[in-house]
Amino acid sequence: MIQNLLVANRGEIARRVFRTCRDAGIGTVAVFSDADAGLPHATEAGTAVRLPGNAPSETYLRSDLLIKAAADAGADAVHPGYGFLSENAGFARAVLDAGLTWVGPPPEAIETMGSKVESKRLMAAAGVPVLSELDPAEVTENDLPLLVKASAGGGGRGMRVVRALAELTEAVEGARAEAGSAFGDSTVFCEPYLEAGRHIEVQVLADRHGTVWALGERECSIQRRHQKVVEEAPSPLVDPAMRAELFDAARKAAKAIDYVGAGTVEFLAGPDGRFYFLEMNTRLQVEHPVTECTTGVDLVSLQLQVAEGLKLAADPPQSTGHAIEVRLYAEDPAEGWQPQSGTLHQFEVPDVDLEFEHGPGLRLDSGFVDGSVIGVHYDPMIAKVIAWAPTRNEAARRLAKALAGAKIHGLVTNRDLLVNILRHNAFLAGETDTAFFDRHGLDTLAQPLNSDPKLSALAAALADSASNRAEAKTLGRLPSGWRNVRSAVQRKRFGDIEIGYALTRDGLRAEGFDDVALVAAEPGRVVLDVAGVRRAFDVAKYGDTVYVDSALGPVTLRAEPRFGDPDAALAAGSLVAPMPGTVVRVAVSTGDAVKAGDPLLWLEAMKMEHRISAPADGVVTELSVQTGQQVEVGTVLVVVEEKQ
Repeated sequence: MIQNLLVANRGEIARRVFRTCRDAGIGTVAVFSDADAGLPHATEAGTAVRLPGNAPSETYLRSDLLIKAAADAGADAVHPGYGFLSENAGFARAVLDAGLTWVGPPPEAIETMGSKVESKRLMAAAGVPVLSELDPAEVTENDLPLLVKASAGGGGRGMRVVRALAELTEAVEGARAEAGSAFGDSTVFCEPYLEAGRHIEVQVLADRHGTVWALGERECSIQRRHQKVVEEAPSPLVDPAMRAELFDAARKAAKAIDYVGAGTVEFLAGPDGRFYFLEMNTRLQVEHPVTECTTGVDLVSLQLQVAEGLKLAADPPQSTGHAIEVRLYAEDPAEGWQPQSGTLHQFEVPDVDLEFEHGPGLRLDSGFVDGSVIGVHYDPMIAKVIAWAPTRNEAARRLAKALAGAKIHGLVTNRDLLVNILRHNAFLAGETDTAFFDRHGLDTLAQPLNSDPKLSALAAALADSASNRAEAKTLGRLPSGWRNVRSAVQRKRFGDIEIGYALTRDGLRAEGFDDVALVAAEPGRVVLDVAGVRRAFDVAKYGDTVYVDSALGPVTLRAEPRFGDPDAALAAGSLVAPMPGTVVRVAVSTGDAVKAGDPLLWLEAMKMEHRISAPADGVVTELSVQTGQQVEVGTVLVVVEEKQ
């Protein structure tokens, strides 16, 4: 029996595994990089071992350090979580060779499925439908559109869509570079790209005695950069006949490689309902909670029991109701999905059911708490928020309401995008293929939930005024700006919103708000009467950034200083780093002529590449960085002097 388990991972998944271990009476061991020393997973485990350094290559990808950590902490088993070394056959062998229990499939199964090229050939031989493989050197116009994919790894990295032959060379080179950096294997291949495909996957669980469960299907079609954003179970596309075929194909895939443990067989389905094998993830998936919510099982508990030799029952538990999960990322969808980093000052999701396992409820799986720092070294996912209800529409409504009411202070996130998706008519109708963002427009889907922030800005101004009076050393009880005779209003500016107001004997007088009366104002909360409707606003300020949360929707404001700094202006044509990261490729030199849209350089941040392109036709007059250089947000990267 497992007595003390080391989780060779971080953040949300480490906390998730620890939660099950506590219930099972199993001791826990965490590992943490220097950047993660203050995160909850490093403090919640019974024992924690430091991995010196920050980059994954120095820490969570060092199998030797992980094995040593297990020995030093007295662990007798290792759970890999997802990502990092979870699908590394060499690490699995090292764990077993060290005399530890490996909570995962046999190394041979990981190795077989680790190559997407070889795994597809094996699946075809096992009778599982597959898409044809294309050699990049032999692609023709008739093969378009196609998808360039890394043979190793996953998570959307090393993938590029190609719709014109002229794009193929850059796509292959970019995919190879990204795959080599992320997985240590730059092998890529091509396959036909289904523009409106549905990403359907089947959760499998197999024991050492030959039993293979198909524990329901999930749909994960709404994706950005080939990485999942919304996941649900069951799929709105799948009918009973298709479900039977999917389950049969998934069981064939698992049996073909003598699989043991939890895994996921992923398929791409066309509009006609035909499906094709994509890959098999030989680990626990990020989206496993929706399967747990619909089946009532604890997949981590079953992983541990299978590793201890458990024999599964002949038939898996049946699914009931509907579950939807969204991934809350620190990123800006409206700015090309730019990842964000910084302090998460406050993170609160209302109505979370702390003991929720199965039944109507809301679940939160997160690696962060108030005050946690989200750095640049790892994936920018803050949390997974999951809702279960008897019907799909009920689950979507509950999840959207919880997200809209969440307090998320400190970082730009994709929260508004997620709520807009969950409330979109096409989503509610089950029209959720991989072209969802393209078809409905990211500019529309990423719109702020609060389309008119002026009332929230007024609340922010009044809260600031209340704060100033609370801190005043004299006459603190007088309203801010009080005069015995009427005088000019006070003014506060938040970006392009200017608020003019005065607190008089007759109450609030605010420009443009004739029907608004002040009910109460405190530094953190303002209550306004708007034409007879009372509305409350929670206000929090961190430096110059102000967060206003209300039933109207969350608003983030930037308080402008009364006097600007003229030295802060950048030279015309300056392109600055939109996020902290590493310069991985540079395509230009000083003096080069460029056209609008030409790539200038690439930044890698939070496991993703971001292209910096020329904003207009012109000449590169300054190149301030070089390959391998670390840059902070706001660093001037290159200056392009626009052609007159």
